[in-house]
Amino acid sequence: MKLHYLDRTDAEFNSFSVTRNKHKHFLKVWHYHPELELVLVLKSTGTRFIGDSIEKFHEGDVVLIGANLPHMWINDATYYQDGSKLRADAISIHFRKDFLGNSFMGTKELRQINHLMDKAQQGMVFHNLPTQTVDLLKKTEADASLSPFKKLLLLLDVLDQLARHKSYSVLSSKGFLTSFSEGDNKNLKTVYEYIFKNFNHPISAIDVARIIHMNPSAFSRFFKRIHRKTFTAYLNEIRIGYACKLLLEGKQKILSICYDSGFNNISNFNRQFKKIKKMSPTEFLNLYAQ
Repeated sequence: MKLHYLDRTDAEFNSFSVTRNKHKHFLKVWHYHPELELVLVLKSTGTRFIGDSIEKFHEGDVVLIGANLPHMWINDATYYQDGSKLRADAISIHFRKDFLGNSFMGTKELRQINHLMDKAQQGMVFHNLPTQTVDLLKKTEADASLSPFKKLLLLLDVLDQLARHKSYSVLSSKGFLTSFSEGDNKNLKTVYEYIFKNFNHPISAIDVARIIHMNPSAFSRFFKRIHRKTFTAYLNEIRIGYACKLLLEGKQKILSICYDSGFNNISNFNRQFKKIKKMSPTEFLNLYAQ
């Protein structure tokens, strides 16, 4: 599938843009842009593709997509049928991480919003948002009487409420991004750097424990406490996420991708892929090719 760059620059050179998308169906294009995108689905259902995440979407969903994270929204098949009277409707807000300048965005008061934008690098879907937050999101587009300054304050309020909201899911895997957010723990930073540099080679928990001078058993307990999963499970997720990226680039065969992702045989690759993505590599490709 070809990945498209979309220019989301505001025509009036504002620091952010608010768009109401009302169409027969959403744009069926796998794309990315340097702006973060905050989406409120007002009407329609379908399948949401964020990085290597594939999930159904519904009316009322609120999703925050990080900068340059590939994504696509495909409505259910009935939306594309001749004579269909169904409509897709959503509010989209586009803004860059530094949309108010690095100095302002770096202030202590905006620390939580900055953390939110960092987490959004993998994409986030919010659950059980208060009506107040959703109403504020709607108001950014619906209230034509708002001055640009008032609309900016409204956006900051929405982002602040999202940053404080505890119920959300991260969408795309870190392996798809082949990057990571630095943690406060120096040992974790060293671990992440080693994993992302070597995940497509044979590595084990013993290898990683050695570089941070920990006993392997102690490291395994430490890692599981932080990630709530074993080192092996985490490593397989990184590898499968990276495999998804290679699959979507369409430049290699599945067998080649298997070995380039760090697996030593195709049967284990297929087994881990199905376990993590709930589908085979071929089914994954077919879904993105809709």
